[in-house]
Amino acid sequence: MAAKILLLEDDFILSEIICEFLIEQGFEVVHCDNASSALNLAYEKQFDIWLLDVKVPEGDDFSQTSYLPGFGLLKALREANKTTPCIFITSLSSIQDIQSGYIVGCDDFLKKPFELLELKLRIETLLKRVFQSRIDEYEDFGNGLKFYFVSKMLYQDDKLVSLTQKESLLLNLLLQNVNSYVSQSVIFDELWELDQEPSELSLRAYIKNLRKIIGRDKIINSHNKGYCYVR
Repeated sequence: MAAKILLLEDDFILSEIICEFLIEQGFEVVHCDNASSALNLAYEKQFDIWLLDVKVPEGDDFSQTSYLPGFGLLKALREANKTTPCIFITSLSSIQDIQSGYIVGCDDFLKKPFELLELKLRIETLLKRVFQSRIDEYEDFGNGLKFYFVSKMLYQDDKLVSLTQKESLLLNLLLQNVNSYVSQSVIFDELWELDQEPSELSLRAYIKNLRKIIGRDKIINSHNKGYCYVR
């Protein structure tokens, strides 16, 4: 499955170029142009990497800080224990700016203007490092049934269990929020593309199939709260 990237960039032309290039390279890209929107997306969705410009609009809901918006955004996410790798793409180049970026928790800096190929190489290097560190992470349901987080695949002993793409994404989302409810709206945002109409009937079918595989008591639901994987 394609690695999912959050791009924060307020330059319309540059963001369009970056998105088009990364999509052509096989990545899935979600773009926003202000820190407030990026903050909400980072909380609501699971990304494999964040690409953040630093000097961007804060947005209506973003708290004022002594940091530039991109730095303040990452600081807030790190303080909330969000560990997704981050590359700052910025025109800033002083040692003080670079120091500030690493202090708030970035993994890499890429100075504008840059070659798109260099961006791709930095992303792939960072993702490889993260995926290698997580390669053995899995949820063990017992009886030889395991779900691997990196590949998002389910195995019974060493045999692959067939899941649809949306069932795989749904199970991964529930496991990433173990013992916490995930609202139906968040599930719709995560599983359905912008040009697709979310289906409550389909969602119920996915839940029914997952319960059949991992156990009915493993996924509970509340009319007001959504669905929850319980451990």
